[in-house]
Amino acid sequence: MISVIIPALNEEKTIGNVIKFCLNDPLVAEVIVVDDKSTDNTAQVAFKSGAKVVVSEIRGKGISMKDGIREAYNELIVFLDGDIDPYPVKTIRNLVDPILDGKADFVKGAFARNGGRVTELVAKPLLNILFPGLSNFSQPLSGMIAGKKSFFRKVDFFNDYGVDIGILIDMYLMKARVTEANIGYIENKSKPWEALGKMSKEVSKAIIRKAHGQQGPDLTEAEVVSLETINREMNKVLKEELAAFHKMIVFDMDDTILKGRFIDECAKKFGFFPALEDLRVKEKDPIILTKRIGLMIKGQTIDDLLNVVDEMAIVEDIKKVVKEFKGKKYMVGIISNSYSLITNYIKQKIGADFSLANTLEFFEGKTTGEVNLPSYFFGSPESICGHSFCKTNALQYACEKYHVLLKNCIVVGDSVDDRCMVGHAGKGVAFCTNDELLERVASKSIREKSFESLLAIA
Repeated sequence: MISVIIPALNEEKTIGNVIKFCLNDPLVAEVIVVDDKSTDNTAQVAFKSGAKVVVSEIRGKGISMKDGIREAYNELIVFLDGDIDPYPVKTIRNLVDPILDGKADFVKGAFARNGGRVTELVAKPLLNILFPGLSNFSQPLSGMIAGKKSFFRKVDFFNDYGVDIGILIDMYLMKARVTEANIGYIENKSKPWEALGKMSKEVSKAIIRKAHGQQGPDLTEAEVVSLETINREMNKVLKEELAAFHKMIVFDMDDTILKGRFIDECAKKFGFFPALEDLRVKEKDPIILTKRIGLMIKGQTIDDLLNVVDEMAIVEDIKKVVKEFKGKKYMVGIISNSYSLITNYIKQKIGADFSLANTLEFFEGKTTGEVNLPSYFFGSPESICGHSFCKTNALQYACEKYHVLLKNCIVVGDSVDDRCMVGHAGKGVAFCTNDELLERVASKSIREKSFESLLAIA
């Protein structure tokens, strides 16, 4: 005869039908529901449906399974989930027949559905390395199982998502005859996305602990290397796959978000505008130009510079548009040849997520004239544009940092300095520009001082 054990937590809607299904099988002598401190009427429904109800002292599936085994009268035990309704008619028979026929001591139930996400991404790769004898199991995390009480009593039950794979490995290590039986088609609820990380962690931890524990073999150097390789490649693949779902919009700041150029307003206020214009005509190297412009604001305080940008107008609908893009799950950023002190101020003002810009050096609250050029503006072997100093390099840096594909980026700019970045973006936008080449490389051109039309290409 068979004892069926059903660990249950808040399953009042299905537990009654599961119990009736079990009791309809003539081989089933008792049904034990181990209630995991449910907050609904699971225990009451189970009792009225004819089950023996045990309330677990400590919440957790492993503890509940041990409690059920302790209460069971019979040597042959079947574990079923309490949230599946209906079960295929021959579920119990398919699970126990290999044991009754003397061909197995422990049976894993498989069903007509592909393995879940954690099974395919975590459990199977680890089993292939550490327990290749179990690599043929299609659904090693299944909770529908059957086995002999004498074997179950020797199992070290985990009390988390690792419990089912842990039982399978323990049975294998104690030389029980293990097999898998197809029980038919069932609708098994997938775990919510937020639970997958926890489940993956606990399943992988269970497999590795079983392999490294006293009952199993120590990990060899080759196995450790294999695990590290799997981890590295899995992270790489996941990053690439998830990047396809991430989106980003990047704005230039001067003459784009701002109605004017910050350094021009500084030049007017602090009296170096003619010198600035003369420098722009004579100096064509962007790095030297940036360095020499920095010298022109030497001695200005942080407040002096913030007061300048605070008096500048911004495009009226930028805050609204940024909010709309963030509502569409876009990262919003600023990439500028200006200074991080100013871009961070604008970032906060419009509600953007990040800004990338050059850094002014200060001493005792005043600029020293030194400008530090961050490494993300400089080219590298991975650079796609070939320029030694370019905003596109900063765009690539942002894409890598925030796991966004370039093709999922919208870039908005107005000047010669933005040509490369706009051209390499998935959707480049020329904003109120006088640069004909920028308009040619852009996929969209905006001529009015409004970002509203950007929402149509999101």
